[in-house]
Amino acid sequence: MKYFDKKNNRLVFENVKASAEFWDVHWNVADFKNSILSGKNDRFVSKYTKKYIPPNRSKKILEGGCGKGNFVYSLYHQGYDAYGIDYAEETIKKINGSLPDLKISYGDVRNISYPDDFFDGYWSLGVIEHFFEGYDKIIDEASRIIKKDGLFFVTFPNLSPLRKLKAFFSCYPKFNEETFNQELFYQFALDSKSVQQAMEKRGFSLVFRKPFDGTKGLKDEISFLKPLLQKVYGSKNIICRIISYAISMISSFFAGHAILLIFKKND
Repeated sequence: MKYFDKKNNRLVFENVKASAEFWDVHWNVADFKNSILSGKNDRFVSKYTKKYIPPNRSKKILEGGCGKGNFVYSLYHQGYDAYGIDYAEETIKKINGSLPDLKISYGDVRNISYPDDFFDGYWSLGVIEHFFEGYDKIIDEASRIIKKDGLFFVTFPNLSPLRKLKAFFSCYPKFNEETFNQELFYQFALDSKSVQQAMEKRGFSLVFRKPFDGTKGLKDEISFLKPLLQKVYGSKNIICRIISYAISMISSFFAGHAILLIFKKND
C-alpha cells in the first residue's frame, strides 16, 4: 500500500518494517560467499565511482548500509580502499566469517565511528528512504566524514513525474501520520529536489542526476501494464533483459522508480 504525504511531498510505503532483523532475513541467501563475490560483475557502482574518483588504493570509499557487502567487494576489486558498515549484525558476522579481509563492520549510518574528513567517497544505495524519522542524521554524518572535494553517491526511490501526476489526481490514499502504524513502515519515495536542497545546505553541490529503473516504475504504477512488464522485469532470459533495458531507458525520465544523485563537498 502506498500513501501520498502532501505535507512532505513524498510517498509512504506500508509493508514490512525495514528493521535490522528484516535485513538479516532478507540477506540470508544460500550461497552467501559467492553472492558477495558476485560484486566483481557490478556495472553500476564501479562505473560511476571510476568516472569521478580514479581507482587507487589510497582512495577511501565507504558504503553506508552495505548489506551483504557485494558492492564493497566491487570497489575493492576495482582498486579502492573500500569500507562498509551496516546495522544488520548477523549479516555482518557472516561477511566477516566469509571474507575477513574486507573492511566491513557493524555500524549505524546515523552515528558513524570514522573520524572527520576520512573518506574520498561515500555510497548510500537505497538507505535514506527507510528511516521514518527522516534522513537528516544520515546526511549530517556523510557531510562530516567526507573530505573536501569528496563525493556523496546516493540512490533512493524517486517521486517521479509519473508519481507526481498520480498524486495530483489523488490516485493514492492520503497519508495520516496520526493513524499510521509505524511498525508497518517500509520506505519513502522521496522528492529529489528536497534531497538536493538538504545537501546544498550542508555545503554540497549536485554534479550528476540520473533517474533509473523505468520498467519497475511503470510496472508498479500503471496496473494494466504490470502483468506484461512483470514477465520481463528481473528475468534472466537475454531477450527479456534486452526488452526490459530498452523500456527502462525510454521511460526512466518520466517513470523511473529510483534516482542516483552525486554531490561534491565544497567546504
